[in-house]
Amino acid sequence: MIKLPIKTVVEGLLELQESGQSATLLGIGPMSKNCVQATLELSKEDDYPVMFIASRNQVDADELGGGYVNGWNQFTFAQAVEEVATEIGYDNLYYLCRDHGGPWQRDKERNDHLSVDTAMELGKKSYIADIEAGFDLLMIDPTKDPFEIGKVIPLEVVLERTVDLIEFCEIERKKRNLPEIGYEVGTEETNGGLTSTETYETFILKLKEELEKKNLPMPTFIVGQTGTLTRKTEQVGTFNFKNAYELAQMAKRYGVGLKEHNGDYLDDVTLLEHIPSEITATNVAPQYGTEETRAYLNLAAVENRLLENKLIEEASNIRETLLIHAIECERWRKWMVGDQKDLTVNQILNSEDIDLQEDILDIAGHYTFNDKEVKKEIEKLYSNLKKHNIDGRRYVIDHIKRPIRDYAECYNLRGVTTRIKKIEA
Repeated sequence: MIKLPIKTVVEGLLELQESGQSATLLGIGPMSKNCVQATLELSKEDDYPVMFIASRNQVDADELGGGYVNGWNQFTFAQAVEEVATEIGYDNLYYLCRDHGGPWQRDKERNDHLSVDTAMELGKKSYIADIEAGFDLLMIDPTKDPFEIGKVIPLEVVLERTVDLIEFCEIERKKRNLPEIGYEVGTEETNGGLTSTETYETFILKLKEELEKKNLPMPTFIVGQTGTLTRKTEQVGTFNFKNAYELAQMAKRYGVGLKEHNGDYLDDVTLLEHIPSEITATNVAPQYGTEETRAYLNLAAVENRLLENKLIEEASNIRETLLIHAIECERWRKWMVGDQKDLTVNQILNSEDIDLQEDILDIAGHYTFNDKEVKKEIEKLYSNLKKHNIDGRRYVIDHIKRPIRDYAECYNLRGVTTRIKKIEA
């Protein structure tokens, strides 16, 4: 299959909106190789393109610290996706995308309060690896400034850094004689985020002006705030249909798609509203990691039943291992609310608050899938179940497919690749 550039896919979607055949693309966080396989299987079965949106914490160059997902750097990530695609006979369109690229986008860089120059330099090194590994879309997000916590970063600063980074990436891409790539700009964050239609249009107009001066391409997506917000393992935001529709129309006037972030755990009514509101794409990530954790816990419950009935000699310790590693990784802090995010690891490990520990396991279990001890217990779990005709890995993949399928159905994705190709023919 000839791979259409992602910009062509988005332009096709914007055109389909005019004929009532619109769809909203899914940007899926590659939380594990199981998640990658679940995504590609559904894309193949139902004929639609998918985007894998990798943050710098998830996938990054080894010299910058690598990623917590399978220890992937950009090249091993690309290779892993290709291996899965080959294994399942994949014949559709997938796109490797950088989610939240740029300065201070690794937790350590922000916590270390790196200077602007150092943070920009590291962000650029990461982008070079993205480009060389064949990424199709780069998100340019210079809004995670550790010196502006709680403040609104001036729009001029965001614009200047955005244009600087796009120009850098284009120079590096052309040096290597590589195909065109798409860009995503803006952010869902409230500090520096595009939260109102007025700010959104001002940003687009000024960005267009600066990009044209340097003969640089307009972005493929501009992120806008639609009211979505993920905390713990819930959608705590309120989807704003009117705002979403207005932002989408504004972006479309400039040939750009509206991208929504924090699209996890949305109910069916909200999902169905995405088609008439003409949101071009939604990012969903932690939800699929949480679903994989829940799948392992379901399998562990079956394993315990086998042990109770003396059908296996020894059960895995998957639940306890996941729990301890989830607490110790401390990545749950990002998703907690109130004072809970300030608790120490020891306080939680020694706490009698079972609900708190359950929350952290649900939130942060997926951050630990690549830990050696966790992998060992997963293999033991699979082995025990296999003796009694349960394919644990197949169950995990199918479990992850359920929420992806829910979104794809509501987003009218079935057959989108064929619809776009008819436009391009």
